Amino acid sequence: MEIVVKNGTITEEEKNNYVKYVKEKDPNKELVYLEIDLDGDFVDLKYQFEDIPFERIRRVTGYLTGTLDRWNDAKRAEERDRVKHGICC
Repeated sequence: MEIVVKNGTITEEEKNNYVKYVKEKDPNKELVYLEIDLDGDFVDLKYQFEDIPFERIRRVTGYLTGTLDRWNDAKRAEERDRVKHGICC
């Protein structure tokens, strides 16, 4: 985990307390980055948790699917021939 302190210095105990505070917000995620920005009596915290891997599920021709690898040739042709809409601008 990377910890960056800006505009001053703090003790290791203070750093650990800020890490603990951020981890309490979402204890199931791994903290990878913490920026502590000191501004007089105020402290701004910027942090990043580890990305959560996910499988994309989409509705294709009436079926919920993640990949098309288990589809037969007819279903693959149906998916290939369907009209795909995009987002403009």
